[in-house]
Amino acid sequence: MEAGSYVPNTTVSLKLSRVFGVPVEEIFCLEQDNAPAAHGGSNVEILPGEPEIQPGQAVQVCRVGKRLVAACPQPTAWSLPLADGLLVYGGRSSKRKAKTTVQLFGEEKDLAKRVMVAGCDPGISVLSRHVQRAGIELVVMNRNSSQALDLLKQGLVHVAGTHLQDKAAGESNLPAVRQRFAKGEVAVIGFAIWQVGIVVARGNPKGIRTISDFARKDITMVNRESGAGCRLTLDYHLAQLGITAGSVRGYGQIALGHLPAAWHVLAGKADCCIATKAAARAFGLDFISLLTERYDFVIRKPDLNSQAVQVLLDTLGRAAFRRELEGSNGYDTRPAGDRLA
Repeated sequence: MEAGSYVPNTTVSLKLSRVFGVPVEEIFCLEQDNAPAAHGGSNVEILPGEPEIQPGQAVQVCRVGKRLVAACPQPTAWSLPLADGLLVYGGRSSKRKAKTTVQLFGEEKDLAKRVMVAGCDPGISVLSRHVQRAGIELVVMNRNSSQALDLLKQGLVHVAGTHLQDKAAGESNLPAVRQRFAKGEVAVIGFAIWQVGIVVARGNPKGIRTISDFARKDITMVNRESGAGCRLTLDYHLAQLGITAGSVRGYGQIALGHLPAAWHVLAGKADCCIATKAAARAFGLDFISLLTERYDFVIRKPDLNSQAVQVLLDTLGRAAFRRELEGSNGYDTRPAGDRLA
């Protein structure tokens, strides 16, 4: 902690306070920057054949002989999916208690070291890499905020990620959680603050500035599915502007996630979408900010004491994780690990 390589989460801080018999403020105090400084710049060669890489885009670096070569990693996973086995009999996943049979490839894994996470934030992949270093694996299922909370309510996942804003209350996530769960049933843990806005092609060739431009006849958008936070944001702004969904080209064209929506813009299948700044940056697209909101994790109280979830919470406080999420993806990690409810 003193070296700045680890920032304790709320649970650890309170336990230390109890052990020493003093307020938390006497053990910890805020500083300007207690994380290790990032390494200085290095001269690299861009791998030939790469698309034009924009400032702020993430790159991977490899030493090839005496040369330092950088390449832009693909934000989409063009690889065969990870698998533990094969489905033997079909089952309808829409049923709450749908059960079927799976033929495992090998011995059953230590499932106590796995955490099932439902969420739509691409930044969870960064958390997954850091958690894996401690021997814990995140099984991440792409679900929008409403779907994730519903799965947690059914007891089918350990963690639900959400970014649902209550416009009337001016509050993120907590009102939605209170509507679905009894008092004291779950804990709300901060993950990060991100920017949501309009993602457009590089150079913004259509000159899109605001959501009012979505009603133009020469503009085609790609939307998110019902229940997604970005869909709710879009609908709110359209209603404020008096624009009907039927007058927006592409309103019924659906992309399941921030990265898939941004990819539609990259591929020319749409002129714009509502997504996060991180999704725009991943593809080198332009971004027009609409709002800043908090993305939180919702966890059932009994699961907070499991070793795997504790590792996840501890990782949220680590400087290496925070530096990567902020530096390459434009997040604000100040709320990471904070107990909000």
